[in-house]
Amino acid sequence: MRNVWPSIILTAALAAGCAPSRTRPDLMPVVTPPPAAPAQTQDNPGSLFGQGQADNLFSDNRARRVGDVVAVLVNDVSKGEHKADTTASRQSTMNFQVNSFLGHSKLPYGVPTLGLGTPVNPSVAAIDTSSTNDHTATGDTKRESHLSASVAARVVQVLPNGLMQIEGARELRINDETQILVVKGLVRPQDIDADNSIGTDKLADATIEYYGEGVLADKQKPGWLARILDNVWPF
Repeated sequence: MRNVWPSIILTAALAAGCAPSRTRPDLMPVVTPPPAAPAQTQDNPGSLFGQGQADNLFSDNRARRVGDVVAVLVNDVSKGEHKADTTASRQSTMNFQVNSFLGHSKLPYGVPTLGLGTPVNPSVAAIDTSSTNDHTATGDTKRESHLSASVAARVVQVLPNGLMQIEGARELRINDETQILVVKGLVRPQDIDADNSIGTDKLADATIEYYGEGVLADKQKPGWLARILDNVWPF
């Protein structure tokens, strides 16, 4: 029986080595697909500009239609601090005395003797209790974050009230370290600057995600055994 276990372990190791390698999952989020390309405009002989080619004569280059691209400037600085102090105190005292019971004297602490004991000082209390309860608690939490980046986003929908829904994602890989930046939100056309850019402080219902995968991300996580023990450890 002792010689069976090494064979089983060796067979399992060989089978694991022959297993096909898993493909690396795509980290990029699924964004709204771009709209279908419009039909190509036909040449218009006899005119200086073809159809759809003179839009910029009386307008700027700000994004305003579905499929247009706008630069989103991410400059998010957030800082929060919360502190709570709690102090509670309670004290109670009770004094209870029986001077006589059915005409009989009493033992110490007010227990009736029924004629079998010796009378004691009637000023001794039958019940004398005192309790004190104190509670003190202090809590302090702080959080601070800073993110500065830029990403190009597409207009995926124009709402009836004129608001534009934009989505954008950027993937950056350096030394087998992948970083993903995702920006989503609603913008007003008048909030877009003349250089076709907008800050995240002007996005409504903004969603900003910044995450990554690689060696640094793996080192920031505890091992699989430690995670299992944290989930099942009752203390």
